[in-house]
Amino acid sequence: RGLSLRPETDTLGQSSALRLGQSLESDWFKNDDLRFYQSTSPQLRALGWWTRKADLAMPRNMFAAAKSAFEIYGPAQPHSPVVLSVPHAGRDYPMGFHLHVRHSIDRLIGLEDRHADLLAELAIADGHTCLVARVPRVWIDLNRDERDVDPAMLRPVPPSSFPLSAKTRGGLGLIPRRTAALGDIWRGPISADNLAARIENTHRPYHAALSQALDAAAARFGSTILIDLHSMPPLQRSAIGKTPRIVIGDRFGRSCHTHFAARVAGLAEAAGLHIAFNAPYAGGYILDRHGKPAKGIHAIQIEIDRTLYLSADQREPSSGLTAMQRLIAQIANVLADEIVAAPTQLAAE
Repeated sequence: RGLSLRPETDTLGQSSALRLGQSLESDWFKNDDLRFYQSTSPQLRALGWWTRKADLAMPRNMFAAAKSAFEIYGPAQPHSPVVLSVPHAGRDYPMGFHLHVRHSIDRLIGLEDRHADLLAELAIADGHTCLVARVPRVWIDLNRDERDVDPAMLRPVPPSSFPLSAKTRGGLGLIPRRTAALGDIWRGPISADNLAARIENTHRPYHAALSQALDAAAARFGSTILIDLHSMPPLQRSAIGKTPRIVIGDRFGRSCHTHFAARVAGLAEAAGLHIAFNAPYAGGYILDRHGKPAKGIHAIQIEIDRTLYLSADQREPSSGLTAMQRLIAQIANVLADEIVAAPTQLAAE
């Protein structure tokens, strides 16, 4: 945490912040036998962060031009008890990726939380720490347990006693295998080495960095809250005739104090948006892993209807983006103020 990764601009696409995994001539070396790049910077090496390892079954140069797996925005020492996570907005597809999938990248963007990283821009500008995935969800899903792997994705199939989730059985596991709209995604199974590389170089570093950010915020402010930020396709009209535009997930009260969920709901409703709790999205692995209310570490998931900030084809930002950015910043600021005002009480409850 001694290294500041705060961007010099509040525009994610134009950030000049250091990117973990960026190939800096004086800071990285190549080991041809192990086929990976590892940081020689003491600060980064101590944190265990490195770039993605090239899989033996894939072209040797697949990651030659790849960017970092994720980026961290925020001051070296937390200025806020709020930490944001954007795990599904990644759109940096590795070189050669298209050779291993059945569909064009243009068709696979439906798996992205399209431009959800932009939703966090104003919150980042207000000083809240934020982790943003750059690797696409189709490569590895950061909101799945690393053991939640669809056996159909691997050859050979390793022995496992881990109970697969319903989403994995439906094709959306750690490595998404298929979608209802597209059918099978990959041209074939991947190797155990390929899977291990994706976990080791993307999944574990992301969660380690997220844990570190939350621990640092809790140590400074007494309590902390994670906002796990997602976007969703438009939902159907509810039984009472209203269409939820925001879904708040707290694992049915297990991942955060109910006060926080109610506060988020109130702010969304004040903005004229209908909300729902935990249905159809209650939160996933990120909330299960990082939400520890009894220890003062709360975690909440916010799903935002994509039509609120994207164009009609749900591909590019629309004029509604600004309002959603303001709402997310407002939520982050209000929750931060409440934790700062009464950290011990919220931790104890």
